[in-house]
Amino acid sequence: MFNTKNKTEMTPEKTPNGNGGATLVSTGTTLKGDISSNSDLRIDGTIIGNVSSAAKIVIGANGSVEGNITGNQADIVGKVTGNIKTKDLLQLRGECVVKGNLYAGKLQVEPTAIFNGQCHMGAGANGSTAEGTTIVEMSKNRQPQAVAN
Repeated sequence: MFNTKNKTEMTPEKTPNGNGGATLVSTGTTLKGDISSNSDLRIDGTIIGNVSSAAKIVIGANGSVEGNITGNQADIVGKVTGNIKTKDLLQLRGECVVKGNLYAGKLQVEPTAIFNGQCHMGAGANGSTAEGTTIVEMSKNRQPQAVAN
């Protein structure tokens, strides 16, 4: 009576890259603790902890993360308090607010995005400063605030 579906109908759908579908933390959901995934993550709720994915991480307009984010790519539209590390493209879009350091292969920032922290790209994107790299922090009036080698 209850076993009308066979097991093949109950398996999760596969995406073209062979991984399972994206994981969604929806609006109104709060998760305390670290989250790790091999597939895409979309966060529209609140995460208090670190977020890690081998694929793309999307923080929606209502999403909030209080912790570090590590992934292949990231698309930030909501709020992040913590460091963001991506191997490839990091996008700060819309009216996002990021308080923390960025480590990215490539960076795209829309004019309405707010970012406070240091940005490391290319060789320094792995979290360590390459020899001969100079880090310059800019203040809001576009004047150098601090310089480190």
